[in-house]
Amino acid sequence: MFGEKPFGVVLRDLRQQARLTIEELATASGVSVRAIGDMERGRSRVPQRRTVMALAEGLGLPAAVRDGLLAAGRAGRPTRTVAVTGTAVPPRTVRDFTGRVPQLQRLTELAERTRTGAGGSVAVVSGPPGCGKTTLALKAAADLAEEFPDGCLVVDLHGVDGAVDPGEALLKLLKALGVPDRRLRQTGTAGHAGLLRTLLSERRCLVVLDNARDEEQIRPLLPTGGRSLVLVTSRRPLTGLAEVDRLALSEMTPDEAVELLGRIVGPERADAEPDAVAKVTELCGRLPLALRVAGNWLTVRSAWTVDHLVRRLADEERRLSALSAGDVRVEAAFALSYRQLTPAAARMLRLLSLVPGPDMTAAYGASLTGTGLAEAEDVMEELVEAGLLQAVYTGRHQLHDLLRLFARARLAREDEPHERDAAEERLRAWLLETAVVAGRWYKLKYGAPPPSWQGLVPLDTADEARAWLQAEAPAWLAALRSASDKGEHTRVVETADAMEWFCDLWVFWGHWSEVYELSSRSAAALDDPDQQAFHHNMHAWALIECDHRYREAIDRTDEGLNSARRAGNVPQQASALSHAAVAHRKLGEAQAATDKARTSVELYEEADDREGWLGALVTYGSSLRFLGRVEDAQTQHQRIITFLDAPDRPVSAHVAGMTRAHTTYALGLDHALLGHWPEAAHHHREAVTQFRRIDMPHMRGSALLGLAEALTELGDPQEARTCLDQVVDLGDAVDTTILASARRLLDTLQNQ
Repeated sequence: MFGEKPFGVVLRDLRQQARLTIEELATASGVSVRAIGDMERGRSRVPQRRTVMALAEGLGLPAAVRDGLLAAGRAGRPTRTVAVTGTAVPPRTVRDFTGRVPQLQRLTELAERTRTGAGGSVAVVSGPPGCGKTTLALKAAADLAEEFPDGCLVVDLHGVDGAVDPGEALLKLLKALGVPDRRLRQTGTAGHAGLLRTLLSERRCLVVLDNARDEEQIRPLLPTGGRSLVLVTSRRPLTGLAEVDRLALSEMTPDEAVELLGRIVGPERADAEPDAVAKVTELCGRLPLALRVAGNWLTVRSAWTVDHLVRRLADEERRLSALSAGDVRVEAAFALSYRQLTPAAARMLRLLSLVPGPDMTAAYGASLTGTGLAEAEDVMEELVEAGLLQAVYTGRHQLHDLLRLFARARLAREDEPHERDAAEERLRAWLLETAVVAGRWYKLKYGAPPPSWQGLVPLDTADEARAWLQAEAPAWLAALRSASDKGEHTRVVETADAMEWFCDLWVFWGHWSEVYELSSRSAAALDDPDQQAFHHNMHAWALIECDHRYREAIDRTDEGLNSARRAGNVPQQASALSHAAVAHRKLGEAQAATDKARTSVELYEEADDREGWLGALVTYGSSLRFLGRVEDAQTQHQRIITFLDAPDRPVSAHVAGMTRAHTTYALGLDHALLGHWPEAAHHHREAVTQFRRIDMPHMRGSALLGLAEALTELGDPQEARTCLDQVVDLGDAVDTTILASARRLLDTLQNQ
């Protein structure tokens, strides 16, 4: 619109056309008289966009003319990118940049805050090797270039390989900012940091300090304020820096990883094998560097299918070596950081590769290394600082899958086999010992840990024990499998035995059948009929309650009954019959269920085992209801409540609470079958409260469904829908049949 006229000339022409003096335009726009005069005479830099907008408003320009003024401003504004060392903003990297939308938005917001003076001027982007820190920073620099009219400076500090001296980096930055040698000599080396801070406070620049080693290297390069923005990338979080914004980077999301790999290999190839593409991204740990190497392999080996690469990467022993293309090697990126570790941290990294779960606490490090908890915390913190261990949330850390393979390879290369075996034994022993102590919180005649026990984790309450068992389940289950493979049969049966009552609180974990199958095998190997009876019966429980494999469960109860008879163990004989009764009832075999349940009750009474007797009585009542003898079922269930109400009941509070909740729910089912809907609703409502109190979500879902059915019969569909919504919200925590019934009833009510 205005040709190639300088911004100042365009501004003067527009002001004169509007018949305004400089003073009048200053009043109308809020821009100072001096600033307008300097701009018109070309004595100052072209202003930022917001200033140009203010001038346009003050001139009352129509949209088209305003856009022309803005264009003249952009044309006259320097947007240079200076590479102090290396190449600045490589187009290749930015061109296929993928994802990281929240992170880019965050950096854009930081840029806006520096422009308005509302925030800090330094941001640290940290993360493990190969996660794309540099790519993100350069992409942000390219996107934000127009926001920084005084230029973008990029310096590679080589923090993990021949780190650049801070003084050298200062000198290069000052020269890039146009400081003449004469002024540099006058200022002297000691004054260079102050001079840089002054220049960055006066100008609006974006500085990328890439690959910083530590706080000492970059502290002299940072401004203390102003409108410039400094982006620091480092494998370390640089926690010693104060008043900086932080952005932690890790692997890409699944969708981002698939998109990046698709961009590299081309949409036609990616679309032809979508499942294989997704598998490659997972085998690469969704790490951008690894994805790029994998994509480059597919690009160079155009005859390869993506599935062929999947097969190459599936071998963990070869995966890291396969993830190399030319001079780009994932393993080399890890090795640079590894070489900077202290011996203790390097050993810790190697041993952490033995952790079988997805993440770990400092207790894992302490058990593996045979050190104290405080020492392990300090060493693991060094790994976090080095970008080799990720803090996922308070107290828990995660080792990236590829870093785990790297550490495992180093372990095989640098440690003797007996040292690895000893570390694995320490970890396995700690996991299973802690699992036993935690599980016994819920087991009769045990409860709190003995005073002599000193563990690496606090287990002072039942809630702490439950939290540990659930959080560390992947690890202690793996340890149990390993103990079974190694023939540590006593350790296996002891661990499974400790879970007897805890497993009722976490029925749909998904692994109880395996736990008790392993323990049954170990009991058989020990040739102990008492142990065999107990673990066969617990295996039957898991097959019934968790897997719905009822006929197979009856076979296990037969084995349990035979073992219990050989041992002369009456309570375990009763337990086998009680579990068999439940399985028969689930199979629709009402008479067999009732007969075995009644015999079970009698045997428990003979043995004076009140805890087992209560459970068998619940089963007996439910079998009677299924047989059609509902009033008799109510009588048995009410008998349980009367027993529990007695002040001197000879059972633990935990057993009493669980039994009361199950019996209250059973009474609700009894009343529902009789069509006593107010009573059914009352008992189910009570059962919901009791199951919530003892934190049994799977049974709370069943009670909520029963309450919803009763409310529907009572003409209260609104509250019924509320109950059903709660069942659906519980999701995988409830039985699939309960969840399906809740959804069907919900659909029926919503269609009415």
